[in-house]
Amino acid sequence: MKVVGFAGYSGSGKTTLVEKLIPALKLRGLRVSVVKHAHHKFDIDHPGKDTHRHREAGAFEVVVASSRRLALIREFEQEGRLNVHHLIAELYDGVDWVLVEGFKESNLPKVEVWRAEAGKPARYPEDDFIVAIATDSAGALPGPTLRPVLDLNDPDGVAGWLVDNGHRFDYLPEMYA
Repeated sequence: MKVVGFAGYSGSGKTTLVEKLIPALKLRGLRVSVVKHAHHKFDIDHPGKDTHRHREAGAFEVVVASSRRLALIREFEQEGRLNVHHLIAELYDGVDWVLVEGFKESNLPKVEVWRAEAGKPARYPEDDFIVAIATDSAGALPGPTLRPVLDLNDPDGVAGWLVDNGHRFDYLPEMYA
């Protein structure tokens, strides 16, 4: 399995890039999973649905499945902080690539998504885990870099770069233990 993070500030285009990378990688015959960082209390369930009723009744976990889909909802009794490696461990073993959105502080190799118009600082000067920068503003980068600069508006090119450099993204859980 290969794992790459996409880091950047809100509004930089991370979600759009990841959304476009999924089909670009699938066209290459690869199975793709996504790990997404969410803030605070989020919900994927709806009041009145059976799974929501089970959670409200106090279930620790609810697994719902059909012939086409499986979802696991787990409630934590105390607020805790799972790291990205805990979430990767929950994924199906037969996946080729895991795209991690968010977790900008993680120790995974990451592509920084940066737009000058967002007005946010770039992270690559201080983050040694950033291996490339995807931007629509290459000429406006705040400083020189030896990292590859990828065209944010060319997801197929970004997917090609990932595949060509796949050896850099091999995930070995023992490296992060």
